[in-house]
Amino acid sequence: MKKVFNLIIVDESGSMSVIRKQAFAGMNETLSTVRSIQDLYPDTEQRVTLVTFDSEHMKLHYDNAEAKQTQNLKWQAYNPCAATPLYDTIGKSVSKLNAMVDKGDNVLVTIITDGEENCSQEWSLQMINKLIGKLKEQGWTFTLIGTDNLDVESMAHSMCIDEHLKFCEDAAGTDEMFLKERKARVRFNCCVAGNIAMKKGSFFSEE
Repeated sequence: MKKVFNLIIVDESGSMSVIRKQAFAGMNETLSTVRSIQDLYPDTEQRVTLVTFDSEHMKLHYDNAEAKQTQNLKWQAYNPCAATPLYDTIGKSVSKLNAMVDKGDNVLVTIITDGEENCSQEWSLQMINKLIGKLKEQGWTFTLIGTDNLDVESMAHSMCIDEHLKFCEDAAGTDEMFLKERKARVRFNCCVAGNIAMKKGSFFSEE
């Protein structure tokens, strides 16, 4: 049976509080989408790891759980505060998942942030770039989604990520971003089911 590992990493630093409601709803809609993809493609096993983070904690809401075992988060589970250890969170989460993935498995890593790295202690940009580059060679797909106050394209390229999306950090912009992300996730799984390779840089393209 084919497997798709969904690793979703969402910034929970203080600045995300302005879109807390939309980010919370978006995560739950994404979980729901993964469950519906499991129904749509029963021959492909969907696994979910959902991480939120700030400088005070890295919270594993789901750790390689079967899609059907996931439930929507409760409101108090996502409470933005503190700073943004982006590299540490990516490094730890990706390395942990890598230990569970076999050759031929499909992995989709989604990183959502409204801030740049500002307090990692264990992982550097160079280490992240090398790790992601190596895993992309093994077929992993990485996406970076960032707010319009960031140079998302440059951030993505610096981390060796080809697929990136910028969104307006307000209620409407955040809702629209999560909708785009979910549509792209469905297209990705359609490609997996049909053994079709997605063209590099086209992940968020709706053409």
